[in-house]
Amino acid sequence: MLNFKTPELSDRSRVIECFAQAHSMNCEYSFGSVYLWRTAYATKIVFYKDFFICRWGKTDISYSLPIGKGDFKDAVEMIIGDAGELGIKPKLYGVTESYRELLEKYFPGKFSYIYDDGCNDYIYNVIDLAELKGKKYHGKRNHIANFERNNTDWSYEELSESNIPECIDCHSEWIKSRDDDDPDYSLEFEAVLTGFENYGKLGFKGGAIRVHGKIIAYTYGEKINDTCFVSHFEKAPSGEHGAYAIINREFAKRLLLDGYEYVNREEDLGLEGLRKAKQSYHPAIWLKKETAVYEG
Repeated sequence: MLNFKTPELSDRSRVIECFAQAHSMNCEYSFGSVYLWRTAYATKIVFYKDFFICRWGKTDISYSLPIGKGDFKDAVEMIIGDAGELGIKPKLYGVTESYRELLEKYFPGKFSYIYDDGCNDYIYNVIDLAELKGKKYHGKRNHIANFERNNTDWSYEELSESNIPECIDCHSEWIKSRDDDDPDYSLEFEAVLTGFENYGKLGFKGGAIRVHGKIIAYTYGEKINDTCFVSHFEKAPSGEHGAYAIINREFAKRLLLDGYEYVNREEDLGLEGLRKAKQSYHPAIWLKKETAVYEG
C-alpha cells in the first residue's frame, strides 16, 4: 500500500534528488510544479523506496511515473496496486518516449496510450530567446523595437522580496484585462501567490520589467536540471504591447544565458492563442507526452 500525503516544503530536497534521475526535461519534474498546484490538482505524493510518485485528482485520478532509481517495474506495480485499492483504472501521466519504452519492456502490451498534443512541452534554446537572430524572429524584434520606442525609461530587474507585491498587482491587472471570467484564472493566481509567498524557499528565479516606475511584466521559474530551466509563469496586462516579448528576451539574456542551454515553457493546454504564442518562438524540442492506461 502507498501512503500518499499532501506535498510540503520539507519534501523539496528529496523530490529534487529523485527528479535528478529523470530521463527528460519534462516540466512536471520540478518541485514547483508539484507544490504550487497541489490545491488545484488535489495533489498527493509518496516516496516509495528511492522513487517519487505523484497522484492527482479527486475523481479522475492519474499518477506520475515513478521517478528515481531502483526497480522501476516494482514501483509501477505499486501504482497499479494503489489504483486497484481505489477501484480505478491506473493512468500514468506525462509518459515520454523513453518511459514508454520502459513500460513496454516490463509490461509488454499491458498499456494503451492516449496522446493529446496540448500536453506537450515547449522547450527552447536559451540563446535563441536571448538573441532573437534570423528571419524567424523578425516579428519579435519589431515588437521589442516598438516597445523601446514607446517606453524610453523601461528597465529590467530581478525579482526579490521588495518587488514581489508589485508583481502580484501586475498579475491582478492581467486578470482584470481578460475579456472572460474563466475560473482557472483563480486557480492559477492561487498557485502564483503560493510561489511568491515561498519564493526563496522554493529556489525560484525571476525578473520584471518596469516602465514609468511601475512593474508591467514579470516571470519566474526554477531549475529542472543542470541544462534546463522551467518558466512557471509569465504575465503582462494585455494593453502593454511588446511587454511579453521584452520580458522573455531580457530574462533569457540576463538570468538564463550563462547557466542553461534550454528553457522549458510548459504546455499550451490546447488553447489556440497560447499555442500560437509558444510556436512563434520556434521551440527546439516539442516534448511529446502521453497518458499510459493499464489494461491488465
